[in-house]
Amino acid sequence: MGVVIVTGSAGLIGAETCRRFAGEGHTIAGIDNDMRAYFFGEEGSTQWAAQALQRELPTYRHHGVDIRDYDALENVFKEYAGDIVLIVHTAAQPSHDWAAREPLTDFGVNAVGTVNLLELARNYCIEAPFIFTSTNKVYGDTPNRLPLVERDTRWEVDASHPYAEHGIDESMSIDQCKHSVFGASKVGADVMVQEFGQYFGMKTAAFRGGCLTGPGHSGAELHGFLSYLMKCAMTGREYRIFGYKGKQVRDNIHSYDLVEAFYAFFKNPRSGEAYNMGGSRHSNCSMQEAIALCEEIAGKKMTCTYVDENRIGDHIWWISDVRKFQQHFPAWRYAYDLRRIVEEIFHGFEGRL
Repeated sequence: MGVVIVTGSAGLIGAETCRRFAGEGHTIAGIDNDMRAYFFGEEGSTQWAAQALQRELPTYRHHGVDIRDYDALENVFKEYAGDIVLIVHTAAQPSHDWAAREPLTDFGVNAVGTVNLLELARNYCIEAPFIFTSTNKVYGDTPNRLPLVERDTRWEVDASHPYAEHGIDESMSIDQCKHSVFGASKVGADVMVQEFGQYFGMKTAAFRGGCLTGPGHSGAELHGFLSYLMKCAMTGREYRIFGYKGKQVRDNIHSYDLVEAFYAFFKNPRSGEAYNMGGSRHSNCSMQEAIALCEEIAGKKMTCTYVDENRIGDHIWWISDVRKFQQHFPAWRYAYDLRRIVEEIFHGFEGRL
């Protein structure tokens, strides 16, 4: 067994990745400096998750390194060098709103940090697959130009449109649209991940996620939709709905299902790929539908406030078409639907709130 480098190792997807690959006998070099606490305050901190990994996984090695610091990162790669069999890059500044406050920080973490890791992988372990958690925000607000139809509790795409049955595929343009500062920095990282695959022949993939979720999420108002929503449902905290009548649609994928997709790619990697990866038609909801489900599971009526102005670059309707990935990796299947995801988030919070 070899070494798996996981950035953002204490985050939702990072921690799930650490456990999955440690379970296969790999040593995990976790890189995480808890910048989420800087982004979102104490409730967004992942320190609790980092401590759990160190407590539970004998093969986990924690490195509190900032991915913008090339020299510090290089020390990690030098330490493990020829033993590295995989890099899973999940570290990010993940919020639209926060990115606009500090564009240099956002771009440094999302774009420069990614290029640092790609170059170190090229220099120290070029044969190791490189998996990057990108985002559907690379498409900017282009999805909002789709022919949308208002239903009782959600927006939907007109039934005659090619995206109506399966969702949005990778052919959608990422150009000539408003991305948000966050979306633009992730575009830079996403394209470089593809380029290192195409240009240098590295085994790279950008997974353009919808809403990534699960009980390991440290949800905050600016990031972590279902996690934060359930936290508000359980504690009675006010939840603010931003625009689109609360009918905006998101597809939601459990961290377990996403990491199983990572594992499939690791076992049979390809070069320079981009995959839309979310809950698809299998697992999706509008904001109104999510609130109703959280109220049902928590057994409490929520306190919600509607803000008419939507967030910049926010999608009115997003459902991922995951058929490209399924075609490349036909053995991969969903384990979680929406209800099971939300129930697990609820039970995950029971001992923490």
